[in-house]
Amino acid sequence: MTTPTIHGFLERPGGVRIFWQRHGRGMAPALFLHGGPGSGSSDFFRTFFDPALHCAFTFDQRGCGRSTPSVVDDLAALPLNTTQTLIEDIEALRKHFGVDRWIVVGLSWGATLALAYAERHPEHVSGLALGAVTTTSRAEVEWITEDLRRVFPREWAELERAAAPRHGERILDALYREITSADPEARDRAAVAWGRWENTHPSLDPAFSPDPRWEDPRKRVELATLILHYWSHHAFLGDSGILDRVERLATIPVLLVHGRRDLSSTSSVPFDLHRAWPASTFIEVPDEGHGGPRIVEVLREGVRRMSA
Repeated sequence: MTTPTIHGFLERPGGVRIFWQRHGRGMAPALFLHGGPGSGSSDFFRTFFDPALHCAFTFDQRGCGRSTPSVVDDLAALPLNTTQTLIEDIEALRKHFGVDRWIVVGLSWGATLALAYAERHPEHVSGLALGAVTTTSRAEVEWITEDLRRVFPREWAELERAAAPRHGERILDALYREITSADPEARDRAAVAWGRWENTHPSLDPAFSPDPRWEDPRKRVELATLILHYWSHHAFLGDSGILDRVERLATIPVLLVHGRRDLSSTSSVPFDLHRAWPASTFIEVPDEGHGGPRIVEVLREGVRRMSA
């Protein structure tokens, strides 16, 4: 029997409408957090859940996807788009559906958001299953925007030329200045430049293929604006970041699954989390990069075990 996916909108303050989806007829609640920031949700989220076991939710994080308004149309609201606000949106969704505790699944940026949410509301998280693990720390942001020039010097030089940073300005901040300007052409130039870099740093993965979203003029501006916004502010998590508060998660079981060939977020990120978190399990997939079918398979099985 086919299990339908239902959807709707959750009204939030300031005229924001959050698009959500629910899938499954089971009794174990779960939440999937998409990456990006700004990727938006898709039917892919159903991959991680057994519809007979789970009642799984996802949503388009504010400013992107089918949530409204898009950051493309409402730059004035961008300062209100923070990790803390996203956590409030998650809590509003949880309360709306009467969920007490749920398993939270996240990939890439979704892993950062899952960790930040769990640190804020550990009483509502029964388990975490995280893949292509990031914490969006200052060091991680510097790695992906500056240090990777040692691996991709030509491509990084092209990014630097496109960003044209002012004296003492980081490339990341120069691009953020352009993507948040009032000039639509400047915004698109920044999005194009960032999209080329986004299609570079995961390219050593044997399964890599360019992301077609960077060819869509509207989607690339939406995606680049949110990525540059969150990365310029190191996910609004302060200098200490997630790792220094990991003791708040000590009793929550977590599965960390990461590709050995992931250059976008190196294995040191989940490894350091694992060392600081006694309840964690760390599985490294040797032949995959920033996501892949084996990572998804291991996460799906982990979610099933947590739900037993």
